[in-house]
Amino acid sequence: MFDFRPDPGQPKAETLRQLCDAVDALTAGEPDGIANMANVAALLWEFLPGLNWAGFYRMVDGELVLGPFVGRPACIRIPLGKGVCGTAASTGKSQLVADVHAFPGHIACDSASQSELVVPVVRQGTVIAVIDLDSPELARFDAEDQAGIEQLAALLSGRI
Repeated sequence: MFDFRPDPGQPKAETLRQLCDAVDALTAGEPDGIANMANVAALLWEFLPGLNWAGFYRMVDGELVLGPFVGRPACIRIPLGKGVCGTAASTGKSQLVADVHAFPGHIACDSASQSELVVPVVRQGTVIAVIDLDSPELARFDAEDQAGIEQLAALLSGRI
């Protein structure tokens, strides 16, 4: 059994660094991408306070399909260009959304979600998945969260 836990009260940058270290340790050498995504979703939930959903959507046949996650049941398929996840996948750019209700075309899988951070996982120039984080708090995520999760996505690009 693994016991990865952030140190309470430390700066966010250190928590994000420890998260990446835990993900690296847990996924190194494991060839099964679904298993790796499942463990990473659990680590995201453990390390990042104020979430109501943390997980993955995988690129399958030109659309996003639900992958491993922690949280309430979610939308199963998301077309490219639709909602925050579909926008991140179609543009290949992270989407940091302080208020999801102000995002054009937002897909409300969980009505409690108020803010969202979606980061594409890119392998050899192609989006293979997105990491999706939702919060019931407005403006829960900031540029520091985005940078940390982008670092995590780069680490995972060859492991999922």
